[in-house]
Amino acid sequence: MKVFVTGGCGQVGSHVVEMALERGDDVVAIDDLSTGRRIHLPESQDRLTVVEGSIADQGLVNQLIGDFKPDTLVHTAASYKDPDDWYNDTLTNCVGGTNLIRAALDNNVGRFVYFQTALCYGVKPSENPVTLNHPKNPANSSYAISKTAAEDYLEISGLDHVIFRLANVVGPRNVSGPLPIFYQRLSEGKKCFVTKARRDFVFVKDLARNVLKAMDGTGHGAYHFSSGTDVAIKELYDAVVEAMQLNDYPEPDIRDLGEDDAASILLDPSRTFQDFGDIEFTPLKETVKAAIDYYNEFGAAGGYTHLKIEENKS
Repeated sequence: MKVFVTGGCGQVGSHVVEMALERGDDVVAIDDLSTGRRIHLPESQDRLTVVEGSIADQGLVNQLIGDFKPDTLVHTAASYKDPDDWYNDTLTNCVGGTNLIRAALDNNVGRFVYFQTALCYGVKPSENPVTLNHPKNPANSSYAISKTAAEDYLEISGLDHVIFRLANVVGPRNVSGPLPIFYQRLSEGKKCFVTKARRDFVFVKDLARNVLKAMDGTGHGAYHFSSGTDVAIKELYDAVVEAMQLNDYPEPDIRDLGEDDAASILLDPSRTFQDFGDIEFTPLKETVKAAIDYYNEFGAAGGYTHLKIEENKS
């Protein structure tokens, strides 16, 4: 299979590229390296071409897809590292997303795999767990608005597509959310705060394995990639402390939920299990251990968050 992957040097994209190469696919990957890291993909690989560039560059996108003629396009690229950077969020997520959709249409790409944030349902969804029928309510962050706009274009495009609306994807190469933040602060001897929220954390390789199934024709339309269970953020923090093998337990500052914070964001994965089969989700401790091993070797770049959450940086 010929596979075009955007965000190929990012957390999800690089794992998809690796698994596609392992089974013999030919891959072209594009990344602007704003959050992706070139070290995530092999420097020399006969069936891999890595292009440093932006999906907002319509001419580049048209040239790459027109020349390569991929069977499948896996779109993991996204702008998200600064909640106030509306320009780059719209440029990458909206303009870049529609560039890819149009190029896929023009070049008869057989399948388009897209990734969406659970924030498309808002920070206080009316269901728990959230079903696929829940109304979209992305007006909570630039990231959610721009990702949802591209999703809407994909849904009206007529392309054969699979959309994974994601729980919290964590593991090696994770640069956003609490996991890298906990690691960074604990490494520097700084105190962490933990809210009383609960989230569903899923291992990036569990997601990537099911992306390959989607590439091969499994499913159509929107799915939740979620384990169906949530855990306290404090449990994630404790797993990070354990994996870092700290001599003394650093007590976190436990905080009540903020006014705009959801007690739990849990997605209903029943349609995913129905179409993709039973998924064996990696336990949280194993997921965190794999992430900490990666951070110990390569460092924890990022620590980005999509929402404007005030954090004690001292």
